[in-house]
Amino acid sequence: MNDSLPPCPACGSAYAYEDGALLVCPECAHEWDPKAVATDGNEEALVIKDANGAILQDGDTVTVIKDLKVKGSSLVIKVGTKAKNLRLLGGDHDIEGKVDGQGTMGLKSQFVKKV
Repeated sequence: MNDSLPPCPACGSAYAYEDGALLVCPECAHEWDPKAVATDGNEEALVIKDANGAILQDGDTVTVIKDLKVKGSSLVIKVGTKAKNLRLLGGDHDIEGKVDGQGTMGLKSQFVKKV
C-alpha cells in the first residue's frame, strides 16, 4: 500500500497502484487518471457529457441511443433502454448505471442521451 496515492474513486480502496500514467484498483479493477479527479475529492471537476453535449451528473437517468453488445455475453442493450442512478467514473466506460433488465453496468457516455 502506497500512502501517497489517492484511494480508488469507485470503491474507496486504499490499495491503488500506478500503471503507466493511470492508477489501478486491484479490488474493483477501476482505472483512472489521477489528474482528471480533483485532489480535494470534489467530483464536479470531472465533466462528462452525453452524445448531445448535455452535462451528466450523479443520479441522472439516460437512454441508450444505439444497440450495444454486452462484452462477454450474447446480450444486447437495445435503443431506448434506460439506465438509472448514474455514477460518474472517468476512464473508458465513464458512467455506471442500473440498466433496465440487465443490472448495473458501465457505459460510454457517447452512446447515451440525458432524459
